[in-house]
Amino acid sequence: MTGAGRVQKSIRPPRLEPGARIGIVSPCYWMRDEPFRRAVGVFEELGYEVVPGASTRLREHRFAGTPEQRAADIMAMFEDPSIDAIVCARGGYGGNRVLPLLDYEAIARHPKIFVGYSDVTGYLTSIGQRAGLVTFHGPMLSTFGQRTEPYNVDTFQRVLSGQGDLRIDAAAACPARTLRPGLARGALWGGNLTLVVERLATAGQLDTNGAILLLEDIDEQLYAFERMLLQLKNSGSLDGIRGLVVGEMLEMGDKDVPFGKDTDDIVLDICADLDIPVIANFPCGHGDCQATLPIGHEIELHAEGDAPYLRIPEPPVS
Repeated sequence: MTGAGRVQKSIRPPRLEPGARIGIVSPCYWMRDEPFRRAVGVFEELGYEVVPGASTRLREHRFAGTPEQRAADIMAMFEDPSIDAIVCARGGYGGNRVLPLLDYEAIARHPKIFVGYSDVTGYLTSIGQRAGLVTFHGPMLSTFGQRTEPYNVDTFQRVLSGQGDLRIDAAAACPARTLRPGLARGALWGGNLTLVVERLATAGQLDTNGAILLLEDIDEQLYAFERMLLQLKNSGSLDGIRGLVVGEMLEMGDKDVPFGKDTDDIVLDICADLDIPVIANFPCGHGDCQATLPIGHEIELHAEGDAPYLRIPEPPVS
């Protein structure tokens, strides 16, 4: 079963200017007060004005309000002309209840930077495919809730400020690995592996044809990681990709009887018949270092030598 597909032309949101007003939404779980305040302070120190949305004050069990309340807050941020960009507070299960409630035509009429990762993957890809808006896989408030990594701040501002011909290297604390060398160019799509697999055989299935695919995950068993990759492959989702960027795979567990392969081995095994460049451990995902990367925008994957990197030829913002 194929998904709804992507719109033919992507919309680049306006760039992030100094002093911009950044709206904060909680599209999944709610965030604890102390790390929330610390993260807001980080953005304010960078010169931005932070505007917490209604969902950041809501609680319904583990969720930041009902699906209807979370959808309303996201739409309010997109439709508020005083808000320049939207950053998610944190991830967590629950976005699948919200996605059908969003007005994608209204989002396309009011394009804005939208940033998140993990379970926010569902929002990034749905907004990208249904509204045609370039979104951003990058740090959330939860990223800055405990510590401030200069790498995260630097890539966030460089990518969102509208600089052209950007080279995104891996962080020194998170060196990327070339699993299969080569050069590829295509629109970047993907995010959290669990969320990408979740949308298979639904109207929201990710259209991966011609894409450079990004995958990351955390807290999975090695056998489950292989199972999800096999499901992607068997669904045809890997057939048309031009390259594969594997982010950090953290806290991948094993059983008493070892699985016998690590994540790199599993990736190379499943992608053995694909003639594409593959890199691993790129700083995007649940680790301390998180690059800001444009979803639905053309990039280059340089899997050459011991220091693979990504290049963004044209600014993903206008």
